[in-house]
Amino acid sequence: MSAVRLAKLSPKDGPESDRREDALAPADGRSEPEAETERPRKIIHVDMDAFYASVEQRDNPELRGKPVAVGGSRERGVVAAASYEARKFGVRSAMPSVTARRKCPDLIFVKPRFDVYKEVSLQIRAILAEHTPIIEPLSLDEAYLDVTENLQGIASATEIAERIRAKIRAETQLTASAGVSYNKFLAKLASDYRKPDGLFVITPAMGPSFVEAFLQQHFGKAGPHFYCICRGIDRRPVRADRVRKSVGAENTFARDLTSLDDMRAELAPLVDKVWRYCDNTGVRARTVTLKVKFADFQIITRSRSSVAPVSDRSMLASISAELLAAQFPMPKGVRLLGVSLSSLIDDRMEDSPQMNLGF
Repeated sequence: MSAVRLAKLSPKDGPESDRREDALAPADGRSEPEAETERPRKIIHVDMDAFYASVEQRDNPELRGKPVAVGGSRERGVVAAASYEARKFGVRSAMPSVTARRKCPDLIFVKPRFDVYKEVSLQIRAILAEHTPIIEPLSLDEAYLDVTENLQGIASATEIAERIRAKIRAETQLTASAGVSYNKFLAKLASDYRKPDGLFVITPAMGPSFVEAFLQQHFGKAGPHFYCICRGIDRRPVRADRVRKSVGAENTFARDLTSLDDMRAELAPLVDKVWRYCDNTGVRARTVTLKVKFADFQIITRSRSSVAPVSDRSMLASISAELLAAQFPMPKGVRLLGVSLSSLIDDRMEDSPQMNLGF
């Protein structure tokens, strides 16, 4: 990287840092063709803010400032988009409408108008095309642009992103967020970083540390491990006497389950298997966890911990059943259930993966 001059920027920098010049230029006196082979690409990711919902709020002033969901309001309806006012209550796209209504009782449902969204999307696409023919649309409301070489000869990708956002606002009365970086992945992360109506730049110097911070933010303690492991870095020793930290059992069903009674019946053998291990080893635990995998392979877990350990099978069965009942009505069919115990009481305890007693 000594061959280029990079703007200094960190994820903690304020808004004024987002506007810094991000142009890259030869810094060692080499000829332009020679430097060209190593020059990073300039990628912009443009993402409209709550696009469908924002269009509805723009066209209907009575919806402005209110929680709005675009989609069907019936029992089996799904939220296609949610305004930022609705998102404050936890409403998200692809969420069942009944769940969204439960989270936000004042939620206003609006039927989608895809013909209008497509028309606005074409307006936005025309604005993007003013700068480069290399455009990769991802949906009606977002796209990647390669502006390494651009039609207006602007050296700064940040300046191009600023111009795009300003023109989108002027012509559509909508806001867009943009991310600028040297590859598509980081440009996407950058556009999410300052939403809504934001602009952020991730330079080559920032890239690795930004990804590490992102992984830690989203995966907690496991984040740094993921960051290292994908680079082939793993300093964990081989242990000959690893001690269990949790024990569990799970089962995948031949058909998706939908009723509470059917799921309760399937919990019984799982509880039996886990408690049999506890009886045989004398292990006890303070935390019970229920695992649910839906028909679309989405997984949720729900746990309950107590000061005193789970003392018998009936207590484990009761807590497991209560955790399951609390999830009803389920948003979709269930293909797998699992029960596990953790926070095991054992003086030799140390980090170890879960022992799975599954079928």
